[in-house]
Amino acid sequence: MNAHVSPNAWPALVLNADFRPLSYYPLSLWSWQDAIKAVFLDRVNIVAHYDKAVHSPSFEMQLPSVVSLKTYVKPSTHPAFTRFNVFLRDRFACQYCGSREDLTFDHIVPRSRGGLTTWDNVVTACSPCNLKKGSLLPLEAAMWPSQVPFQPSVYDLHRNGRLFPPNYLHESWLDYLYWDTELEP
Repeated sequence: MNAHVSPNAWPALVLNADFRPLSYYPLSLWSWQDAIKAVFLDRVNIVAHYDKAVHSPSFEMQLPSVVSLKTYVKPSTHPAFTRFNVFLRDRFACQYCGSREDLTFDHIVPRSRGGLTTWDNVVTACSPCNLKKGSLLPLEAAMWPSQVPFQPSVYDLHRNGRLFPPNYLHESWLDYLYWDTELEP
């Protein structure tokens, strides 16, 4: 294949068999190599392509820009508990002051006081608020999160992810992405 195409250039948007993205945040993208491999393995349909081709001496193929899986993948209903998913649930904002800078996460009931690292005890907090609250309970610190922490569904995370579109969106992807541009992040 043509060595002039960078592995990071020309990503393919990956849609489930129902033509919805596998994920919004991060956006479900495959490298052009993975997309072509999936085409050859008959795992995807090419929905749209770039005006760029790769070729060998006996073969030429336009790079896919959008592919859809041939077999529907049932989305997980319970997302993993990760720092990133806590930030996404909380829309990348400190739950005490609203800042979007220097984010960490805070245990509502501090670990030093028996608090667990669970969806309903952890919120996004900026470093200054986290330091200010320290090992105090919300009542002792007079600091309450702006929303009660909860275990989000995959739908909740997808909805919030659509509030933060990536910097790069190829025009061939736009018919398959639904960004909630009227909502404020």
